[in-house]
Amino acid sequence: MELAHSLLLNEEAYNQLGEVQKAEFIFDWLRYLEKLLLATSRNDVKEKQKTLVEQLLSLLNSSPGPPTRKLLAKNLGVLYSIGDTFSVYETIDKCNDLIRSKDDSPSYLPTKLAAVVCLGSLYKKLGRMLVNTFTGTVGNILKAMKSAESQGRYEIMLSLQNILNGLGAAATPCHRDVYKAAKSCLTDRSMAVRCAAAKCLLELQKEAIFMWSTDLDSVATLCFKSFEGSNYDVRISVSKLLGTVLAKAIISKHPGAAVSRQSIRRVSLEEVLELLGTGFLRGSSGFLRASGDMLKGTSSVSRDVRVGVTQAYVVFVSTLGGTWLEKNFAAFLSHILSLVSQSHPKATQTQTDAVCGRRCVSFILRATIGGLLGEKAQIAAAKDICQAIWKLKKVMDAVMNDGNVETRVGSTDVTASQHMLVCALQELGNLLYSLGTTVAPLLQDSSAGILDSVISVIQHPSISVRLAAAWCLHCIAVALPSYLTPLLDRCLERLTVLKSSPEAVTGFSFAVAALLGAVKHCPLGIPHGKGKIIMTLAEDLLCSAVQNSRLSAQRTQAGWLLIAALMTLGPAVVSHHLARVLLLWKCVFPVSPKDLETEKSRGDSFTWQVTLEGRAGALCAIKSFVSHCGDLLTEEVIQRLLPPLPCAVDLLTQLSSVLKTYGSTLKTPSVVYRQRLYELLILLPPETYEGNLCAVLKELAADLTASDIQVAASAFLLPPLCHQDDLVILSPLLQETDHRFIEEQLLLGNGIACGSLEYDPYSIYEKDVEGDSVPKPLPPILSVISSAVKLFGVVCAHVGEAQRLFILEQLLDSIKHSKGARQQIVQLHVVSSLSSFLKYLAVSKGNLGPEEMRRPALALVMGALESPNPLLRCAAAEAWARLAQVVDDGAFTAALAQVSFDKLKSARDVVTRAGYSLALGSLHRYLGGISSSQHLNSCVGILYTLSQDTTSPDVQTWALHSLSLIIDSAGPLYHMQVEPTLSLIIMLLLNVPPTHAEVHQSLGRCLNALITTLGPELQGNSTSISTLRTSCLLGCAVMQDNPDCLVQAQAISCLQQLHMFAPRHVNLSNLVSCLCVNLCSPYLLLRRAVLACLRQLVQREAAEVSEHAVMLAKDSREELTPDANIREVGLEGALLTLLDKETDQKLCHDIKETLNHMLTSMAVDKLSFWLKLCKDVLAASADFTTVTCVDTMQEEEGDKGDDASVLTTRNDDKSYPYTNPRWATRVFAAECVCRIINQCENAHSAHFDIALAQEMKKRDSRNDFLVLHLADLIRMAFMAATDHSDQLRLSGLETLLVVIRRFAAIPEPEFPGHVILEQYQANVGAALRPAFTSETPPDVTAKACQVCSAWIASGVVSDLNDLRRVHQLLVSSLTKIQAGKEALSHLYNESASTMEILAVLKAWAEVYIIAVERHKSHRQPLKTTTCSEESVRNGSYSSDGLLDLVHTDLGTLSRLWLAALQDFALLTLPSEFASQLPVEGGAFYTAETSENAKLHYYSSWALILHATALWLTTTGFVVADPDEGASHLSRPVTPTSMCQGSSSGATVKSPEDVCTDRFHLILGISVEFLCSLRSDATMESITACLHALQALLDVPWPRSKIGSDQDLGIELLNVLHRVILTRESPSIQLASLEVVRQIICAAQEHVKEKRRSAEVDDGAAEKETLPEFGEGKDTGGLVPGKSLVFATLELCVCILVRQLPELNPKLTGSPGVKATKPQVLSEDGSRLVSAALVILSELPAVCSPEGSISILPTILYLTIGVLRETAVKLPGGQLSSTVAASLQALKGILSSPMARAEKSHTAWTDLLRSALTTILDCWDPDGTHQELDEISLLTAVTVFILSTSPEVTTIPCLQKRCIEKFKATLEIKDPVVQIKTYQLLLSIFQYPNPAVSYPYIYSLVSSIVEKLQEIDKRKPEDTTELQIFQEGIKVLEALVAIAEEQHRSQLVACLLPILISFLLDDNALGSATSVMKNLHDFALQNLMQIGPQYSSVFKNVMASSPALKARLEAAIRGNQENVQVKIPTSKHTKNPGKNVSIQLKTNFL
Repeated sequence: MELAHSLLLNEEAYNQLGEVQKAEFIFDWLRYLEKLLLATSRNDVKEKQKTLVEQLLSLLNSSPGPPTRKLLAKNLGVLYSIGDTFSVYETIDKCNDLIRSKDDSPSYLPTKLAAVVCLGSLYKKLGRMLVNTFTGTVGNILKAMKSAESQGRYEIMLSLQNILNGLGAAATPCHRDVYKAAKSCLTDRSMAVRCAAAKCLLELQKEAIFMWSTDLDSVATLCFKSFEGSNYDVRISVSKLLGTVLAKAIISKHPGAAVSRQSIRRVSLEEVLELLGTGFLRGSSGFLRASGDMLKGTSSVSRDVRVGVTQAYVVFVSTLGGTWLEKNFAAFLSHILSLVSQSHPKATQTQTDAVCGRRCVSFILRATIGGLLGEKAQIAAAKDICQAIWKLKKVMDAVMNDGNVETRVGSTDVTASQHMLVCALQELGNLLYSLGTTVAPLLQDSSAGILDSVISVIQHPSISVRLAAAWCLHCIAVALPSYLTPLLDRCLERLTVLKSSPEAVTGFSFAVAALLGAVKHCPLGIPHGKGKIIMTLAEDLLCSAVQNSRLSAQRTQAGWLLIAALMTLGPAVVSHHLARVLLLWKCVFPVSPKDLETEKSRGDSFTWQVTLEGRAGALCAIKSFVSHCGDLLTEEVIQRLLPPLPCAVDLLTQLSSVLKTYGSTLKTPSVVYRQRLYELLILLPPETYEGNLCAVLKELAADLTASDIQVAASAFLLPPLCHQDDLVILSPLLQETDHRFIEEQLLLGNGIACGSLEYDPYSIYEKDVEGDSVPKPLPPILSVISSAVKLFGVVCAHVGEAQRLFILEQLLDSIKHSKGARQQIVQLHVVSSLSSFLKYLAVSKGNLGPEEMRRPALALVMGALESPNPLLRCAAAEAWARLAQVVDDGAFTAALAQVSFDKLKSARDVVTRAGYSLALGSLHRYLGGISSSQHLNSCVGILYTLSQDTTSPDVQTWALHSLSLIIDSAGPLYHMQVEPTLSLIIMLLLNVPPTHAEVHQSLGRCLNALITTLGPELQGNSTSISTLRTSCLLGCAVMQDNPDCLVQAQAISCLQQLHMFAPRHVNLSNLVSCLCVNLCSPYLLLRRAVLACLRQLVQREAAEVSEHAVMLAKDSREELTPDANIREVGLEGALLTLLDKETDQKLCHDIKETLNHMLTSMAVDKLSFWLKLCKDVLAASADFTTVTCVDTMQEEEGDKGDDASVLTTRNDDKSYPYTNPRWATRVFAAECVCRIINQCENAHSAHFDIALAQEMKKRDSRNDFLVLHLADLIRMAFMAATDHSDQLRLSGLETLLVVIRRFAAIPEPEFPGHVILEQYQANVGAALRPAFTSETPPDVTAKACQVCSAWIASGVVSDLNDLRRVHQLLVSSLTKIQAGKEALSHLYNESASTMEILAVLKAWAEVYIIAVERHKSHRQPLKTTTCSEESVRNGSYSSDGLLDLVHTDLGTLSRLWLAALQDFALLTLPSEFASQLPVEGGAFYTAETSENAKLHYYSSWALILHATALWLTTTGFVVADPDEGASHLSRPVTPTSMCQGSSSGATVKSPEDVCTDRFHLILGISVEFLCSLRSDATMESITACLHALQALLDVPWPRSKIGSDQDLGIELLNVLHRVILTRESPSIQLASLEVVRQIICAAQEHVKEKRRSAEVDDGAAEKETLPEFGEGKDTGGLVPGKSLVFATLELCVCILVRQLPELNPKLTGSPGVKATKPQVLSEDGSRLVSAALVILSELPAVCSPEGSISILPTILYLTIGVLRETAVKLPGGQLSSTVAASLQALKGILSSPMARAEKSHTAWTDLLRSALTTILDCWDPDGTHQELDEISLLTAVTVFILSTSPEVTTIPCLQKRCIEKFKATLEIKDPVVQIKTYQLLLSIFQYPNPAVSYPYIYSLVSSIVEKLQEIDKRKPEDTTELQIFQEGIKVLEALVAIAEEQHRSQLVACLLPILISFLLDDNALGSATSVMKNLHDFALQNLMQIGPQYSSVFKNVMASSPALKARLEAAIRGNQENVQVKIPTSKHTKNPGKNVSIQLKTNFL
C-alpha cells in the first residue's frame, strides 16, 4: 500500500493488482491525495494538475464504488480550488455527458453516479465561479432524475444540496425546479431518498424565501405526507426540515427589496402552531378531506405521522431557543395541552389513541422544558403549568357542581380535561423531580400553590388524572424529602375523613402508595410509626368494604394497594405487621375446594367483580412482600404463605366457567387476577406449589393459545427472549434512541396501546425500569401473556417428562389448527414460551428429557425460523442454539448444523435464508467452535456466498451478522480465515450502496470481531500483519465516511479496538477530530460510541487528546458542532456542557469517567484551567441563589462587612460559558474540586507551601500551584455550601472540609505566627451557619458538624472571640439534641435523628480531644527562654481557652457520650442476646430502627470513646456529684444513668461501682471492636480506640483494675497482638505497643504493691517465708494463655521478627549467631523496635525471681540480637536509635533487682555471663562482622561492666577478653572510635569498685600514655586529633584522682611533660595554627588545675626538669595579660559543651 502514497497515481503498481486490490489501492491513494493536496505548495500542484485531472477523470469510467466516488469528487473539488480553474469547464461538460449517456446497464450505473457526485463537489468548492454553467447542469441532473432508480435519486438529491450550498443566493433561478423535484422525492418509496430530499430542502430553504412564506402550508403538508410509512431516519430528517422552516417563518426578517411586496405574508406563532396541530390531529389528509373522514368516522391519524410531527415540534422550539421559549411559554403550553383536549375528539376517541397522544405531548414538554430551559426558567414554567392545572380544575368543578345528578354523570365535560390534566401533572412531576431540592423556595411560596393544586385534583372523576396526581406527589417527595412525611400525613388524613367518597378513596390511596414508593429514594426515610397507621387504615378499609356496596370495590382496592405499597418499606417495617398481613391473606381465599364450589353458585356479577379485584389485590400485596422483603421469607413464613395458593390456582381453573355464568363484565378483572397470580408464582420457588404445577401448566397453555386474542404483540414479548446483540439487525426502533419514549408506540403496531399508568395502578409504587420516568405498565391483556410466557418456562421445567411432552405436542397442534392472522399470534406465543422454557433450562443447567421431546421442540423452532416476522426469527435462532445447548449431544448439534446447511443451499426466499443463517451464528455462540474446523469452513463458506447476494440486502445483513458471531466465538481457530474474510468485508464496504445502511452496520460488526480476534498481534511488523492492519484501518475510514450514524458509531468502536491493540498505528488527531465532530450528534448510539472511545483514549494519553481537540477547534473553518464550544473551553469544558444537557444514564456515567481520567492525569499541569472550569460551573449557580445567610447576629461592624462581602459574589456581568447548569452538574464540579486537591497532594510540595509557591512563580510565571488559588477554593466551597440544592450543599461542605484539612497548617509568610486560612474565617462561618437552621435536613447538619469540629480542631483560629462564632453553632446543636430522640423533627425516620445526634456528639468529641492534647503539649515546658509575641499568641491561654470553651458543656457532654457508648454496646451485642435488649430502644435510637441506627453508631463511636476516656481520666474516675452539671441540662432525666434500673431509683450504686461500670464499658467496647476487626474498619477508628485505652491506663485507678485482674490483662494483650498481626500501619502498631507498656506498668505496680503490703503485714521477722509475688511463683513456669508475661513476649517477638527476620533462628537456620550484614531500619521500624525493647526490659520486674530466670534468656537473646543486627557504623560515631534502645534496655535488665535477689542471683549471674560472651563473640576472629560498629559493641560491654554485680564480669576469662577488646579498639586508626573508647574507659576507670576497675587500669594505661606521647611527638593536625588528645588527658587526670598516694607521683610525672610540651612561647603562639593554639590553651588550663591540686608532686617534677619549668613559666608569663580574659571564656565555651555531649551520648550508662 505504500506505493499508493504519491501525488500521481502509480499506474505501474496499480495495473499489477487483482480486481479487489485495485479498488483498495485506488481508495487508499485518494485518501492520501486528499491530505497531500492541502499540504503541497500551489506551484507543485499546478505542474501536475493536468495529469492528475486526467487520472481522476479516467477513474470515473472504472465504475468506482460509493466511498471511492465520494473521495474522488472531493479531490477534484480541492484540486481545482488550489490549482488553476481553466479546465474546470471541460470537466463539468464531461460529467454532464456521462450523465446524459443513454447506457442503462447496471455496470454503467456507478460511472453515472460518480459523475453526479463530482458535479456536486465541484460546485460546492468553487461556487460562484461556475455561475454561468449551473442552470444547464441543474437542468441536466433533474432530467436524469426522471429515469433514475433509487440510488440515482439519492445521489442527485445530495448533489443538488451541494450545488445549492456552493452557489448560495446565486442559485435563485433554479430554486423552483429543485423544489419541485425534491417534493416528489420527499414521498419516495425509498427511505434513503426521502432523507436525502429532506437534506436538499433544508439547504434550499436557506435562500428560497417562498418555502417559509407563500408555500409554507404546502411544505408542511408535504412533510406530513413524508412521515407516512417512514422510518426513524426519515422522521429525524423531515422533522428537522419542518421544524426549521416553521421556526424560520417566525423569526425571519424579510428582505423588502428582493421580492415584490404582495408575495410576503407575515406568519404569526398561532398560525404556525395551528399548522403543526393540524398535522398532529389530522395527519396528512389536509383540510378539505378531513371533514368527510370525520363524518364517516374512519381511523385516526397514523402513528408515524403523529410521532414525526411530535419531533418537529421539538425541533421547532429548539431552533428558536430557550430564551424564546421562556417568553412564549404560556402560549406554547396551552397549545400543546390542547392537542389532547376534548375539542379534538378524534385524537382521543379510543383509550389507545389517547394514551399515545398523551405520550407525544409529554415528550414535547419534556424535551423542550427539560432540555432547553435553565433552572430559573424551569421554576417559572412549573408555575405556569400549575396555573393551567388550576384552570382545568375550575372548569371541572363547575361541571361537577351542576345540581342535576343525571346530567352530571352523563356529561362528557368531565372527561374533556382529563388528558390535558394527565399531561400537565406528569410534566410538573418530571420537572420538580429534575430540579430536586432547588425547587424548595417555589413550594414554600404560597401564591404559586403547587401542592394545593396537585392535591385538589386527586379526587378527579377520571382514574388517569388521580393516578397522575399521585405520581406527581411521588416526584415532589423524591425531589424534596422534607415534604414526604407532611404529604403522607395530609393524604392519610384526607383518606380517613373522606372514606365515603369513591373518588377520594381511590385517589388518596393512590397518593399514599405513590408516596410510600418514594421512601426508597429518600435515604432519610419516614418515621417508623407511619407503617402502623397505614396498616390500621388498610385493615379498616378492607373490613368496611362490605358495608356499602357503592364503595366496596374502591375500598377493597385501596386496602390492598396500601398493604402492597407498605411492603416496599422493607423488612424493618414489615416485620412488625407481618402477622396481620398473613391473616388477611388467609381470609381472602376460601379454605377448601368445597367452599369454592358453593361460592360459585352464590353472588352476582358485581360481587364477583369485587371478589376478583380483592383477590388480585391480595396476590399483588404478597408478590410485593416476596420481592421487597426477601429477608423475612423464613421457612415458617413460607409455610403460612402457602395454604391459600392451591385455592388461588383452583379459582384460576374455574375462571372460564365463572365468566360464562356471570357475563363478560368480569373479563378484565379475571385477566388481572390471572396476571397477578402468574406474577406471584414466577417469584415463588416452584417447590412451593408442586401439587398445582400441572393445573397451572394447562391454564398457561390455554392462555397462550386462547382464541380471542386479537393482537400480535411481538415487540414486547420477544426482545427479552432474543440475544441482546441480535436485536441490532432488526428495526432501529429496538435500539436505544433519544426518542425511545415516543418511538415505542410504532414498535408495538397500530392496534396496541403503549404502556400507561392506568392499566395497572399497582405499579405506582414500583421503581420504574427506565430510571426516573413514570411507570408504563402495558394493558393487562398483553402483560398477562408476557407473565404467562415467563411462568411457562419455569413450570414446564419442573413438571414430569410425560407431561412436558404432552404439552409441547398440544402447543404444536394448536398452531397447525389455527388459520391466517390468528396462526401467527399463536405461533408467536408458543415460540416465546418455548424459548422461555429453553432459556430457563439452560440457565439452571437442566435437561430436556427423553429423545421424543426433541421432535416437537424442533418442529416449533423450525416453523418460527421461517416466519416472516424478523423478531420471531431472531427468538427462534436463539431457541435453536439453546436447544442444542440443553440436549448437549455432539451428534444432535451436528445434525442441527446440517439442517441449516441444507436449508440454506436449497431455499431461495429471503426469510428462510435470513433465519437459518442467524441460526448458524447462534449455534456457534452457545457451543463455541462446534468442534471441527471443517465445520467452521463450511459455515463460513456458506455465509460468504450469502453475504454477497446483492439482490437482497436483508440476507446480506443477517448473513454478515451471523459471520460476526462466528468470528467472535471461534477465537484463535479463525486465524486461517482472517485474510479472506477481511478482503470480503473491504470489498463489500467499497461496493454496497450507502442506502443499505443495515448491511454496512453488519459489516462493521464483522470488522470489529476480526480486530478482536487478531488482538495484540496487530502490533506486529511482518508484511502479512501490516497488510491486515492497513486493511482494517481502510475499512474504518470507509465506515467513517458513511452517511449513516450507526455505521459511524461502528467505525469509532473499531478504531477504539485498534487503538487498544496497536496504538502507534492509529492516527490520534484524526480520531479525536472525528470524536469531537460527533460529540453532540442527534443519535444516542453514536454519542455513546464517541464517549466510550474517548474514555479509553484519555486513560492513556489525556493531554494529547485534549490538545488535538483544541487544535482542531481552532483550525476548522466552520464551527464543529453548534453545541460544543471546544474553542473556548476546551474538550473538558465541552464535556461538562454535554454532561449538563445529557439525560442518558450510561452516557452521563461515561462523561464523568472521562472527565475524571482527564482530571487525574492533567489537573496538576493545567491547574488554573481546571479550577476555572469548576468555578464557572459553580459560579453560574450563584446568580440566582438568593444568598440569605449574611449573619444577623449583632457582631462588630467590621465582621459584618466581612460576611457581606463574602456573599456578594457576582456583580460583574461577564458572560459565562455555562448558562445555568443543573444542580447535578454543579455537584460534579464540586466533587472535581476535591479530586484536584487530592491530585495536588501527590505532586510538588509547593502546592501546599505558599512561600515556596510564590518564589517558584517568580522564577517562572508558568508555574502554578494550588495554594495560590486558595481564595477560589474557599469561594467555590462557599457557593456550593450555601446553595438551595441539598446535594450541592453536602458536596460544598465536603470540599470545605478537604480544604481545611489540607491547608490548616500552612503558615502565612507575611505575618509570622499566623496561617493562611485565618483570613477566611468569615467565609467559613458564613458557609456553615445556614446548615444549622431548623429546616435544614439532618444529613446536611451532620456534615456541617464535621466541618465545624475540623475547623476548631485545625487550630487556624486562635483568638477565642473568633472561635466563638463556629463554637456557638455547635453549642446550639448540642442544646437541640439534649432532649434525646424525642425532641428532633418528625419529618424523617428516627434513624435520621440518631445520625444528627451522633454527628453532634462526634464533633464535640473531636474538639475536646484536640483541646486536651493542646493543653498537654503546652503544659510541658517547651518554650522556656523565648517569650516573643508568638508564644503569647500560641501560648497557654489559647490552648486552655479551647479547653475552657468545651469545659462549660462537659457535664452535659460526658453524660450524652456515655449514653451513646452504652447504646453502641447494646447494638453490637450478638443476635442471640436480642431478647435482653431494652424494648423501647436506647438513649438515641428506637428499637424498630436499630438496624439503620447501627450504621451511624459505627461511624462515630470511636471518637466518642476516646473523648469519654479522656474525660474519665481527667476526673481521675472520681464520680461527680449527681447534681453537678444539672445547670446545663434542659431536661431532668439523663439519657441513661449508666446502668441504673430503669425506674427503681432504689439501687443507687456506690461511686466505686459506677466507676467500675464505666471502666468495663470502655474496655468492653474496645476489646469487642479490636478483637474482630472488620475489613472496613477505618484507621481513624482503630487509632481512636487505642488512644482511648492509652488514656484510660494513664491514671492509677484503671491501672490497678487491670493489674489486679490478670485474665483481663492477658485478653487485652492477645487482642493487641491480633491488631499488630492484621494491621500493617506503623502508627497503629506503635499505639498498640504503648498500651502494652502501660499494661506491664500496671502489672509491675500491682506486684510492688503486694510485696510492700506483705512486708508491712508480716514484719521483718519471717522474711524468708514470704510468699513469692509476680509471675512464675515458686516454680518459674509460665503457662501460655494464663501468663501475662508470655503474652507480652509473644507480641514483642512478633514485632521484632517482622522488622528483623534474622532474629528468628528458624529462619536463619541455626540457633547461633549467623553472619549477616547489619542494617539500618526505617524510621517507623526503629520506633517499633525501640518500643518493643522498652517493654522487654520492664518484664523481669513483673516476675517472681524464679519467673525472671525463665524469661531472662529470651529477653537477652532478643536485646542482643537487635544490637547485633542493627549496629551499623554511622558518620560521627552516632549510635543508631535501635542500638541506643537496646543498650538502654540492657542497662534496665542488668540493673534489675532480680539480679541481686538471693533466689535468682546465681542463675542470673550465669545467664549474664553467657550474654556477655555472646556480645564478645560478635567480634569474629575471621572478620566476617567487619561491618559491625565497634563503638556499639564496646558500649554494650561497658554497660555490662558497669551495671552488673562484679562477679559477672570479673571472672578471669571474660575479663581478659574484655580488656583485649579495649586494647584492640585503641589500636584502630579511626579517630571517632578512639575518642569513644577513651570516653568509655573513663567511665570504667571511675567505677567505685576496684575489683572491677583496676585490672583495666593496669592493662590499658601504659598503652594510653604511649598513644599520648606519640601524639606529642607528631603534633596534632586537626580538631579530631585534638579531641583524641583531650580525651586521653582526661583519662589520665581521672587516674591521677583515683590513684593511691604512693603511685600518684609517677602518674603526674607522666602527665606533666606531655602537657608542657604543647605550650608555645610568645613568638610561636602568634604564628601557630588554631589547633595548636587550642592545644596550648587546653594544656595551660589543665596545668593550672593540676598544679594547686597535687602541689608537692608538681614541685618535685618541676625541680627535676628545669627545661619544663622554664617553658611553663614563659607560657604563664606570656599569657598573663590574656589569662584573665581567656580562662573564663574558654571555660564557658569549651568545657560545658563537651561535658554535655558526653552526657547525652552515654546516658544509658
